[in-house]
Amino acid sequence: MTTDPDLVAHVAASTGLTPAEAARVVEDVLAFHAEPVEDYVRRRHTELKTYGARNPEIFTRIAEELADRVVAAPRLTERQLRRVIYG
Repeated sequence: MTTDPDLVAHVAASTGLTPAEAARVVEDVLAFHAEPVEDYVRRRHTELKTYGARNPEIFTRIAEELADRVVAAPRLTERQLRRVIYG
């Protein structure tokens, strides 16, 4: 993953972090949001089950969380991209 140097510079300038620290923060945030939806759902289900939640409650909560979460886009083939553009 290549970190956008402009973003790193912005984070460094706006937070007082060194460029190396800012790059690490940006990389951590991008990695966090790169988690595929399926992995996120499985991970959260396991976490919530660990604390005694039951499936109906878990499914409601995960659906609510996903509505407010940035998640990784699925990989699209060239054909799928064409369909998005041209219908």
